[in-house]
Amino acid sequence: MFHDALKRLLHWALLALILHGLWEAAQLPLYTLWADSSCRRILSYLFHCIAGDVLIAMGAYLITATIFRNIDWPWRDVWRGGAVMIVLGLVYTVFSEWYNVYQLRAWSYAASMPLVMGIGLVPLMQWLVVPILMIVIFRRRR
Repeated sequence: MFHDALKRLLHWALLALILHGLWEAAQLPLYTLWADSSCRRILSYLFHCIAGDVLIAMGAYLITATIFRNIDWPWRDVWRGGAVMIVLGLVYTVFSEWYNVYQLRAWSYAASMPLVMGIGLVPLMQWLVVPILMIVIFRRRR
């Protein structure tokens, strides 16, 4: 049983790495760092964000499994589990974007980034679209 749960979590992490990696690479031009002349700094930022997304996705999966007391929630309680995943991702993203953009000033948005109440729309969309894609793909793999 533990082996199966670990296998599911690792598959979830790999899926998160691929899908969030593609999303992060696509949205990079919407941040000012894209204009940085240092390719190393851009890649470092990109890998940092992808790693963070994978950790958020894994944490959200485990929190959802804990709430429903079932590691198989994507098959047994997909709608409620998916809603929890999306809410967790959005809450974390709103806080992280606000904190990193306005408090730490760790990054900033390019003028082309659409904003919703000061938060980038594209990272918000990421935590609506990617978890849904992950659940659909995850369910089909079984």
